[in-house]
Amino acid sequence: MDKRMNDNLMEDYECEKSFGELDLVDDYMFDVVTEDLESCKLILELAMGIHIKEIRWRENQKVIHNLPGKRGARLDFYVETEEGTVYDVEMQKRKRGNIPKRTRFYQSLIDAPMLKSGEESFDKLKPSVIVVICGFDLYGYGQYRYSFSNRCLEVDDLELGDETSKIILNTKGMNDEEEDSTLINFLHYVENSSEEVLEGNSDPRLKRLHEIIESIRSNAEMEAQYMKGITREREKIADAKAAGALEILFSLLDELGEIPDDMWVRMRGEIDLDVIKKWNLIAAKASSIEEFRERAGLD
Repeated sequence: MDKRMNDNLMEDYECEKSFGELDLVDDYMFDVVTEDLESCKLILELAMGIHIKEIRWRENQKVIHNLPGKRGARLDFYVETEEGTVYDVEMQKRKRGNIPKRTRFYQSLIDAPMLKSGEESFDKLKPSVIVVICGFDLYGYGQYRYSFSNRCLEVDDLELGDETSKIILNTKGMNDEEEDSTLINFLHYVENSSEEVLEGNSDPRLKRLHEIIESIRSNAEMEAQYMKGITREREKIADAKAAGALEILFSLLDELGEIPDDMWVRMRGEIDLDVIKKWNLIAAKASSIEEFRERAGLD
């Protein structure tokens, strides 16, 4: 399990979803699905409303490094079509962070490796599209799709010509009569990746994507890996909460006097959060270290 998948475990744990209940919008499932190039092609075609003959992984696949000491990025999936257009597709379930500026940062990282050091011409910069699939309406206009490109403010229909664009998709769009049904069905499926959503849908690409997701859900080894990861993350959270509660306890006790070494060692080794919370309540009311020790049963 790579770091990105491990980091995203808690996103899904917070929603209290079992492995079999994960939808494509869930970070962990999206990461697993997009390890496969066929899945990436299906998602890209459905999201963009296009048909692609072939795609290939970009060099370094998902990880793009910046200058030493500067922030890099790990992209959800980063591919190039046979025609040479580069696509970065990201999944964003929750509204957090500055997504527009995130796309700006990703654009710079995508462009930089296309040119060799000392190269004077910028013609080798390939057309690029950054797609962010959101489980919420980022702009609040009810659109399933928000498309952006660089245009002149003074002259209508005059494009800058940098061949870059950003597309923000919204699973909760409401302009059904204005948008293509393929995109609408895909975005509904992203949010609820179930057989019911597929009913009445004739697009074979979406059906094939569902088959891939179902095969992942039925993979016992992958489910076990997911649950082990969840268990590890739960333990990390519990340990972090206990450590935070202990810091509060020691701050309270410091105001009462010097903490004896044996008592400090005993408390530092406690991992039961309920016990530490109880000690905090006692410490808050105690007038001395001795009183706390006696009432906390640390004699």
